[in-house]
Amino acid sequence: MSIFLQEATRELLHRYYKDFESDPDIFMDMEQFHPYQYDVERVDAYCEAKVFRSDRKVFMIMDDTAPVGELLLKNIDLEKGQCELSIHLQRDEVKNRGFGTQAEILALRYAFEVFKLNTVYAGSVQKNARSQHVLEKVGFVLMKEDDIFKYYKIEEMNFRKSSVTRFRRV
Repeated sequence: MSIFLQEATRELLHRYYKDFESDPDIFMDMEQFHPYQYDVERVDAYCEAKVFRSDRKVFMIMDDTAPVGELLLKNIDLEKGQCELSIHLQRDEVKNRGFGTQAEILALRYAFEVFKLNTVYAGSVQKNARSQHVLEKVGFVLMKEDDIFKYYKIEEMNFRKSSVTRFRRV
């Protein structure tokens, strides 16, 4: 099992969202949860509004030639040396297979080696234990929490010292 990150393109985003399923674990208020319905115009609008911005880097998590997830390094601030990480896997069949862990490690390497950042932040909805487990496994440390989110950070020097940096470069 090996995945890689590829810069998002309009075509890859459409391939990803055609098979996307909403995850109820990311909704604290289940009244806001609705099954995802693929919409060409909506994906195009997302692409224009979010993907081609200078303060973010959007990657597709690729399993062979198919996108199975989306990972963002967003709110990139080169002066402060920080950004935020956000990750979404496409559907239940690709979860619990290590893709999220591998993708986060690759993204952290990118943030620290390419952008030369010092700190990466991430958040997780309180009830999303799977996300919290992966964040902690790759070295993120819980900073604080509120009624809705848990807030994490990882610093470059701690990432370098962690055992996950021994994962094979993909």
